[in-house]
Amino acid sequence: MLTEIGVLTQAELEQCRRYVEQTGDGVSAATDELSEEQWNFKPGPERWSIAEIVEHVVVIQELVLGPIRGALAAAPVCGDRDHKRVDEFVVDRFPDRSIKLQGPEPGKPTGRWNPAEALERLTANCGQLTEYVESTPDVRQRVIEAAPLIAISKGELREMDGYQWVLAVAAHTERHTEQIREVQGDPGYPG
Repeated sequence: MLTEIGVLTQAELEQCRRYVEQTGDGVSAATDELSEEQWNFKPGPERWSIAEIVEHVVVIQELVLGPIRGALAAAPVCGDRDHKRVDEFVVDRFPDRSIKLQGPEPGKPTGRWNPAEALERLTANCGQLTEYVESTPDVRQRVIEAAPLIAISKGELREMDGYQWVLAVAAHTERHTEQIREVQGDPGYPG
């Protein structure tokens, strides 16, 4: 059965729901019952604590839910494009911690929330990300330039649609859940 160009398929919608839920649950599981000392432990002077990592994840979610979502809504409808390549690239490459990137300045942790508040926001944001994909009929039809995609693909790929931005946020969450596990694996991590 052929689908209309730019229309999200049921399989894509299910993939997105599962990925957003799975990665949000991953952060929750990795941070369950941490002490204040564990939340705030930094494995080195240039490394983030778990509290800072979670804050960063939440800020990036909210950038996508706010300004990026707004930019997508204002973007012109694009014609036919091969979205599968970008979908696969985002899911396969964004979580890879061997690829080192500097996050955007607004995404740097500043102590905006305590851990409980950050986790509440993370959970709420996961629901809002899924709702955005479910309720936006043209989620595949509007694209904007995507700095993280450009950086990770070394300029080979340049634009993401709304669905891909949500996949990217989930992949980003997966990436930073691995970073949380790295902090927890540090020899100096409090027991």
